[in-house]
Amino acid sequence: MAEKKKKKIIPKKYDIKRQNPDDRIKNFNEVAFAYSPEDAVREAHRCLMCKRPKCIEGCPVGIDIPNFIRLIKEEKFIEAAKDIKKYNALPAICGRVCPQEDQCEKYCVLDKKYEPVAIGRLEKFVADWERDHSEIEMPELPKPSGKAAAVVGSGPAGLTVASELRRFGHDVTIFEALHKAGGVLVYGIPEFRLPKKILQAEVDYVQKLGATLEVNHVIGRIATIDELMKNGYEAIFIGTGAGLPFFMNIPGENSNGVYSANEFLTRSNLMKGFSFPEYDTPIIKGKNVCVVGAGNTAMDSARTAKRLGAENSYILYRRSEAEMPARIEEIHHAKEEGIIFNLLTAPVEIISTNDGWVKGLRCIKMELGEPDSSGRRRPVPIKGSEYNMDMDVVIMAVSQSPNPLIQSTTPELQVTKWGTLVVNDETMQTTKNGVYAGGDIVTGGATVILAMGAGKIAAKSIDQFLRSLD
Repeated sequence: MAEKKKKKIIPKKYDIKRQNPDDRIKNFNEVAFAYSPEDAVREAHRCLMCKRPKCIEGCPVGIDIPNFIRLIKEEKFIEAAKDIKKYNALPAICGRVCPQEDQCEKYCVLDKKYEPVAIGRLEKFVADWERDHSEIEMPELPKPSGKAAAVVGSGPAGLTVASELRRFGHDVTIFEALHKAGGVLVYGIPEFRLPKKILQAEVDYVQKLGATLEVNHVIGRIATIDELMKNGYEAIFIGTGAGLPFFMNIPGENSNGVYSANEFLTRSNLMKGFSFPEYDTPIIKGKNVCVVGAGNTAMDSARTAKRLGAENSYILYRRSEAEMPARIEEIHHAKEEGIIFNLLTAPVEIISTNDGWVKGLRCIKMELGEPDSSGRRRPVPIKGSEYNMDMDVVIMAVSQSPNPLIQSTTPELQVTKWGTLVVNDETMQTTKNGVYAGGDIVTGGATVILAMGAGKIAAKSIDQFLRSLD
């Protein structure tokens, strides 16, 4: 009997083309391009089609990853996109901004010896292919249930809940405080990582499913949660994110030229401050810009500052590179673009001119001590290591928390000491009957896909709750 021929494994992912760093720091166009059809098929053939695929376990929304990859192998790109959308209404977004290296790809069996299958790149490819090559088909929806739910916030959690509830047959209205839908996807993530036309196409898809979108609606101000429930919404989902920035309370932090990362990115991404005065919102384009923090938001801020014309754009982080929370790909792109990393360094004072404008930053060197409660080694100041840096813009990207407006107008909602909502992790129900929550308003600042995973859990729970009312 002939011996079964073993499959030859390609050790590395097929790479993608990117804009040249010298070119891309002068524009806001997307940095990473999609696979060609040929490369997508080649990459799909790296998948071993495991009988018990661990990659699915690593996906917060439970995509049947081997099945959509199999369809790519067969060059059924539209079918692959449709298959993903059974589980995820926003594949073009997830394929671009989700940390696959810490989720699905982390569990790929190839990662034990080689590079994992490029699941994120393949997801991006089929989502873009469907949008560019066909009329997007809508799934068949069930008979209307006669039940109505309100979704507060149109970020990744809110959009997921809305799409899932429509698939269950419920009426859904999304209330968004800003004039554009998308939440952190529209105000927090730059064009060079997530083009706004891609985001808009995903929002349009949720609306085509039948969800109603109401923008410029600040819930807690124009209507409370209780008032929404009195107006016919039998269940509410709160997904308003964590848009309230933290500052460090160091001297000089109130100087002109100090931004929170949220304000800086909102001015650029949503209000198009990079095109002032063509658009009405100004933004300070500093020569020397320092971003304090090392998460994805910090990388986005430093890279945006570079594109706005900064000669020197710095990342200041009190730990080492090994502890940086940003995606490896974002750190790599930042380095390619000339972002300067000052690690094991912390700011102690912002130095300003007599008329209150930033002119410098006083820093202190750090060393790593024993691990703290997070498991990371605690940064310890090195006595006598202070030094000054010339600076005209400082951006704080250290953390953020939920806006307290909804919590303060809904007394039954229990909150943690960090201002996040208390929920049942298995159902996402809050301490108020009929009210659910998910995403950053529960976890604090986290990832897009984790917010979507919470949204799927909440939608299933809301569906059960609404049907129980009968």
